[in-house]
Amino acid sequence: MTTLSQAPALPAPPTLLRPQAVAPVPKRQRLLLPGLVFLLLAAVVIGAGAGALSIPVPALLGILLHKLGLTTSLAFEPQQEAVLWAIRLPRVCLGVLVGAALGLAGTSMQGLFRNPLADAGLIGISSGASLAAVATIVLDVKLMALLTSWGPLREWLGFYLLPLVAFAGACGTTFLVYRISREGGRTVVATMLLVGIAINALAGACTGLLTYVATDEQLRSITFWGLGSLGGASWPTVLRLLPFLLFPLLLLPRLGKPLNLLALGEEQAAHLGLPVNSLKRQLIGLSTLAVGASVAVVGSIGFLGLLVPHLIRIVAGPDNRRVLPGSALGGAAVLVLADTLARTLVAPAELPIGILTALLGAPTFLWILLRQRKLRRA
Repeated sequence: MTTLSQAPALPAPPTLLRPQAVAPVPKRQRLLLPGLVFLLLAAVVIGAGAGALSIPVPALLGILLHKLGLTTSLAFEPQQEAVLWAIRLPRVCLGVLVGAALGLAGTSMQGLFRNPLADAGLIGISSGASLAAVATIVLDVKLMALLTSWGPLREWLGFYLLPLVAFAGACGTTFLVYRISREGGRTVVATMLLVGIAINALAGACTGLLTYVATDEQLRSITFWGLGSLGGASWPTVLRLLPFLLFPLLLLPRLGKPLNLLALGEEQAAHLGLPVNSLKRQLIGLSTLAVGASVAVVGSIGFLGLLVPHLIRIVAGPDNRRVLPGSALGGAAVLVLADTLARTLVAPAELPIGILTALLGAPTFLWILLRQRKLRRA
């Protein structure tokens, strides 16, 4: 007879039922966001102080404290105060807003298409804004005469017409792509990609036709608008753009966890309870709002929404909860630094920022692709 003390020991519970230890977060991932915040602050200080009239950091702090109504012993000149407040600071703020918006939109589109080579221009946002802007430039006289003959309204439209029409063009092409790609009450991502390619080609052809019939003066305006610039920055411009970018900047970083689930595939994400169609609409709508408003104000700026998320993923890994805020901070810092180089490299002239981002972004992007290929072979 087997006694209780001689009874065989019960088997250990399965490993899957035991609480698993949480893997520690690598140090470089923990330091990523604080490092990007420091980089952005450094970019803002450099962008505000560098230029034909140099503004040292003590003078910069003195001006800001003076504007806040605080007394300070930091000396500055009236000319430095005028340049910083009227020219440099609005330009830096505009660069921060646009860079963060483009970085977030690029990350969102890559998560939506589950493709690291995707960006917001893939579904026609940038091409639609460009087509609308070029049409406005070429047909400006006839369009203004058609819209109104009242002087004050004509003056108001002359100031706001190009950004408004460019934003409407971005929204229009995106809505067209979205509607065509709807099948059976849901949005098919593969169809959206193909429709976006077709819409981009059509918008490019129409833009080329309008460029062909444009005058020399209109061609100059089209060229400079297409290359992008922050040169038109002012406090009214920043305040007009802020309401459009506020929702994308606040809401897109909150979609990191749903994007992680979407990376498993649409069916798997739906089985886990993710409202896939609602998430698609949010991503498309917020990205269109971010890119359309940005392109409408500063023109086309390439490679930023494509390159910055790649660089962030090298450090942060695939977790979109870190990649989204990291792309916002990184995009803002990169655009502010690129704008600083654009206006100081060939001073007193100014390089279009789109040229500079392409010159810096294309080689970096090729290096990333070659690095990934080398890692795959290894």
